[in-house]
Amino acid sequence: MRVLISGSSIAGPACAFWLHRAGAEVTVVEKSRRPRPGGHAVDIRGVARQIVEWMGIREAIRARQVDERGWLLVDRRNRPMGRMPADAFGGEGIVAEIEIARGDLAEVLRDATADFTDYRYGDRITELQQDAHGVDVTFASGTKERYDLVIGADGVHSGVRSLAFGPDSDYIRYLGVYSAYFTVTDPGDLDNWYLMYNEPGRVAGLRPERGGTAKAHLAFREPRARYERLTRDEERRVVAERMAGGGWKIPEMLAQMPDAPDFFFDSINQVHVKRWWRGRVALVGDAGYCGSPLAGLGTSMSLVGAYVLAGELAGGADPERAFAAYQDTMADYVAAGLELPPGGARGFAPKSRLLIRVRGLSLSMMTAWPMRNLVAKQFGKAEAITLPDYPELGARAAQRR
Repeated sequence: MRVLISGSSIAGPACAFWLHRAGAEVTVVEKSRRPRPGGHAVDIRGVARQIVEWMGIREAIRARQVDERGWLLVDRRNRPMGRMPADAFGGEGIVAEIEIARGDLAEVLRDATADFTDYRYGDRITELQQDAHGVDVTFASGTKERYDLVIGADGVHSGVRSLAFGPDSDYIRYLGVYSAYFTVTDPGDLDNWYLMYNEPGRVAGLRPERGGTAKAHLAFREPRARYERLTRDEERRVVAERMAGGGWKIPEMLAQMPDAPDFFFDSINQVHVKRWWRGRVALVGDAGYCGSPLAGLGTSMSLVGAYVLAGELAGGADPERAFAAYQDTMADYVAAGLELPPGGARGFAPKSRLLIRVRGLSLSMMTAWPMRNLVAKQFGKAEAITLPDYPELGARAAQRR
């Protein structure tokens, strides 16, 4: 079975790992010319922890994960307004027990698959023509190849989804927020906490990293999706304009933004696809189901989805039957992962100072009865699936050894 995967971030390499276990010959194509370093922190929650144990990469993740004590909401003078420790709710709170930079997790996954996966950077799929037996793929480089299956693991703005399913507008739901991430010098007072500061309609955050740096996060409310397809300089200018005059550490963050090599800017969106496959083309991770960073389960759904997709294909069933079983198995878990926390974007970036104060108060109450029991249901969705045992993948047998 020859499989082409588009996307080399999280879902793509994870899918390559398990498909190799199923006996497939796997190629991963990535439009970026080289792996993307850094990125914002992602978390591994619930049953996804079991997945990385089965893959044998838990220790590699542990060596790179962020040492983070928890999430701390502060005011303009950096005084605490509310906090949630990383060990709250069994390590499944706002900040999870396992936090790692997206680029670092992607590198761990690529290292685990490099010996048996053909990674091709600086290319992308431009055309898909499929029949009952395979898919003819045309690449931007001009080459053409035939594969048994094609998997889109290329994120919210998936090129595979656009080619095989239809335009982004059919599947992407804008949530009313734009967000930027980039690396800055550690200000020295984070004390291993993720600090977040709110102004009406705006958010700033600083997350500790290793090596004397921190990850800056700037976000703002915007009712319309109006900042799409900008150049990198235009994106920086938008962020500078929309965050101008901000308090706390915002001026220092903006001053370092022009020189940050890893600047990333995008709208915050959800992805809803009713059926995750078309013929011999399937979607996994954010390309098919994305709850947005506000929902907080994207990385875990990518890891679990890659395992289940490969497991269903490993049984030797007709691909469309395997894809259908993959979606049936994942359906409830994904539905829970797409649920936004109470308030959604309004709760993330309140538009009044009164609501910001209420947010700080509610954060302090989350770990106390009776609110604790209500909040626990939100964080418990990371466990909303029983992982199937696919003998062909040897996951449990490897763990027993």
